[in-house]
Amino acid sequence: MGLMDWGKAQFIEIIEWLDDSSDTLAWRFPVRNQEIKNGAKLVVRESQEAVFINEGQLADVYKPGTHTLSTQNMPVLADLKGWKYGFESPFKVDTYFTSTRLYNDLKWGTSNPIMMRDADFGMLRIRAFGIYSIKVADSGTFLKQLVGTNGVYTVPDVSEQLRKTIMSRFTDVLGEAKVPALDLASKYDELSDLVKQKLQDEFKTMGLELSKFFVENISLPEEVEAMMDKRTGVGMMAPVMGAYTQMQVADSIPLAAQNPGGVAGMGMGVGLGFGMGNMMGQQMAGASQQMGQQGFPAGNAPAGPSAPEKSLKDELTELKDLFDSQLINQAEYDNQRGAIMKKHGMG
Repeated sequence: MGLMDWGKAQFIEIIEWLDDSSDTLAWRFPVRNQEIKNGAKLVVRESQEAVFINEGQLADVYKPGTHTLSTQNMPVLADLKGWKYGFESPFKVDTYFTSTRLYNDLKWGTSNPIMMRDADFGMLRIRAFGIYSIKVADSGTFLKQLVGTNGVYTVPDVSEQLRKTIMSRFTDVLGEAKVPALDLASKYDELSDLVKQKLQDEFKTMGLELSKFFVENISLPEEVEAMMDKRTGVGMMAPVMGAYTQMQVADSIPLAAQNPGGVAGMGMGVGLGFGMGNMMGQQMAGASQQMGQQGFPAGNAPAGPSAPEKSLKDELTELKDLFDSQLINQAEYDNQRGAIMKKHGMG
């Protein structure tokens, strides 16, 4: 290569970015000591933008298409360079390409638990995670606020800053929404929309757009989840335990009354009998009211078969058992015995 050929090779005639990466947000065209030729071609592909930076100042921004560089399509740069009547010589500027495509399935989550106040459980520590999508919405703002002088700027370079921003706004939304811990799982969509709305302005200041935002999971501490599982189990068992307790009470009355332990057995039988009596009385009152609603006068429901009258011997035997068990004194025994004898015509 001759000296003249080497000199010509220093002028850049085509500026383009063939992006084969999956996470590059911005890339600076490698000018080095070369200069851009007057009339050079700038090729901007779909989902790209090109930005000229002149001595640290934002100049022209180019949308997708093929552009011939001249004063007509470089108005800002021409003004900055002082090209009043066109130019013929090569020039030097920093050329950045930005990717404006959508970057999906970016992860966010809590590095440390978030404190929240709950009406049921008091103060809770929760963790949350999800996904979001971004794209570059304003290349000039994006370059000034985030990229700076970096030759390459990728999603991992900004992801930590975005994660902290997301967690700050998510904590605010969670506190303002005041959703009970037991209802969080049913409010993911609502919380996602609220967080996205709150973050849009924050992302806009960085030249980004928050295109999608999803809350995938909010987890409670293990001890709270165990408590919730226990409460659910108790709630499921409550109807069964109620019926079982009533059956146990009914079965225990005759057993307690026949207990040879004397006073203790009889006392239990009498106590359980009173309890069952009250229960049965309430049930009979409800049945009587229901029959009144069906056409029977209240208190005049059809009578069932009456219990057989006890014999003199049976009544005296029961009275003697009460006296022997010291449940009644001598005077009460004498009075009730006289009443039983008189009832049967023996007085």
